[in-house]
Amino acid sequence: MLKIENLDVRVDNKEILNNFNLTINDGEVHAIMGPNGVGKSTLSRVIMGDSNYKVTKGSITFDGDNMIPLSVDERAKKGIFLAMQYPLEIEGVSNQDFLRTAMSSVGNKQVGLYDFILQCEKGSKELSMNQELIHRELNVGFSGGEKKKNEVLQIKLLHPKFIILDELDSGLDVDSLRICAENIWKYKEDNPNTSILIITHHPKILEYIKPNFVHVVEDGTIIKTGNYILATIIEKDGYNVIAKEEENE
Repeated sequence: MLKIENLDVRVDNKEILNNFNLTINDGEVHAIMGPNGVGKSTLSRVIMGDSNYKVTKGSITFDGDNMIPLSVDERAKKGIFLAMQYPLEIEGVSNQDFLRTAMSSVGNKQVGLYDFILQCEKGSKELSMNQELIHRELNVGFSGGEKKKNEVLQIKLLHPKFIILDELDSGLDVDSLRICAENIWKYKEDNPNTSILIITHHPKILEYIKPNFVHVVEDGTIIKTGNYILATIIEKDGYNVIAKEEENE
């Protein structure tokens, strides 16, 4: 589904990703872990097409198509979705209008109001969201947990085939994390070919959304790949043990 080859990325003349390689097949769940500042969130932005991040070398293909020339909305229409670490607050735009417009844009057809309301009610109930949040300004005055639940509601409504979770667990209490993660996993069970890329510091979310592969990033490149056990080792011993292993090899 997604193939990244020999990717170099710069931001403000500083190299963030260096010879980065990653292949994600249909239906796979991958986790990217690593300390702050190693390029994890940069990866999510580059895949989504943020113009602040400049690809200086390498390629990104999705379902065989070159992604680099495409805009953010074009990538979204191909089925890529980014759940942001810090969802934006937009005054003057209702959550309802935003969600319905996004659904119509991605699906290339106008979504009927009645159908939209039914889907929103069902999704928000499954997420234990306050129904009033649908009618308020987008993320304005939302708690951290409410913002993240709203991101997951978008997944339910937009039906992406490739989901990027950029530190979904940050700012969430235990109950909100469980609810968000369980809803994402249920979505994947209903759509088994959906692939997920989880970017996280902590392995707690991986207890709910079990990865096929865990990758550790350092200095903008993957230095080690394993399975879920690798995440538990990091939780117990930290990233230093991985770095030491690489030095010894």
